[in-house]
Amino acid sequence: MKKNLLILFCLTTVCSMAQKPDTSYLRTLFESKPALFSGILNHPGKNEVQVLYTRIDRDARNRPKFTSFSYNLDPEHYFYPASTVKLAACIFALEKVNALKKTGLTAKSTMLTDSSFAGQTAVLKDETAGSGLPSVEHYIKKILLTSDNDAFNRLYEFIGRAEINEKLKHYGLLHSRILNRLAIGDTGEPSKHTNAIRFLNDGKLVYTQPPQYDPKEYPLKLSHTLMGRGYLDSADRLVNKPFSLAGKNAFSIADQQSLMKRLMFPSHYPAKERFRLSEEDYKLIYTYMSKLPTESDLPAYNPTEFWPAYAKMIYYGRDKNAVIEPHIRIFNKYGDSYGYIIDNAYFVDFKNQVEFLLTAVVQSNEDGIYNDNKYEYETVCYPFMKNLGRSIYEEELTRKKAQPANLEQLRFSYQ
Repeated sequence: MKKNLLILFCLTTVCSMAQKPDTSYLRTLFESKPALFSGILNHPGKNEVQVLYTRIDRDARNRPKFTSFSYNLDPEHYFYPASTVKLAACIFALEKVNALKKTGLTAKSTMLTDSSFAGQTAVLKDETAGSGLPSVEHYIKKILLTSDNDAFNRLYEFIGRAEINEKLKHYGLLHSRILNRLAIGDTGEPSKHTNAIRFLNDGKLVYTQPPQYDPKEYPLKLSHTLMGRGYLDSADRLVNKPFSLAGKNAFSIADQQSLMKRLMFPSHYPAKERFRLSEEDYKLIYTYMSKLPTESDLPAYNPTEFWPAYAKMIYYGRDKNAVIEPHIRIFNKYGDSYGYIIDNAYFVDFKNQVEFLLTAVVQSNEDGIYNDNKYEYETVCYPFMKNLGRSIYEEELTRKKAQPANLEQLRFSYQ
């Protein structure tokens, strides 16, 4: 009897944490603002918009309660997740470091990557780091500040493809997979091989990871992996047939927000379901996820190339002339590729005690040709993200709450 009650309790808990979102609120909101959203509403399939917005209400003990609202959400409708997968890599890399701490390995340890298979490259230095040497910690900083592709690839190689996908499954991210490095044409057999890596503390070897091989394929039930009417091949020749993204990374909108929620609200989950991160790990991710490139000294960035709103799609729309509001911080990871713009964000306004989760994808590729770098980011995608974020923020400003949110634990030094 006790066993049956325990099972019933667990099922009830799982169901309460995974309630289906309301599907009408966002559509009504969009319809109330035709000047901002009529283009998307008139062509719902064309721009492949999916949105998941989650309200957060606090009780007297500042514990959060979540209520979600969705638009066009479909975990089986494929979109290319681009750099949004990098947040998972940051988390899983730190988890692996913690699992190996008995060796003396830390996130600050020097990380030397070797070449172990055809096409692989070695990394023995990092001139953007104060020490001139690469480390897990510095790679995470570069990923979260400006979405550095090589930094992600090095963490992918450290974690290993098999472990990455095991962790996705372990955390209930069942409509997602990470199979490839980014921006180097990593497909097929090379993507299954990861490099040998050495870690050193003050020049002394503390841990060696041999080359790894992952034979698995990680199939998912996905539609829309054939896109458009043509693409440019590696020699920039036009191929007049649909572009295939089968066998690529996948990261559904709901899974992205689930990852963000677990990251930003660890106490909401039972201890055994939380990420295996230390307080220092959380602080590292929170700080650099919300920090602007222009606030960073190490690594340092040219503000004409990486302006303040560069990584902030939702609310700022990556506007080079955006006025940054000092009382607002956006903890996010964006992605942009193949005409897709994706942003997975936790939004905080300290002055007005506003907070919400917002994850969205939009695509524009008018000519239907892929790999030609002709996408309507500036005219369609960025404005949509900006308008979406600001519309939700305006709703939150006027929404009555039983208890004000105490967000002081999310204030960090950005000097």
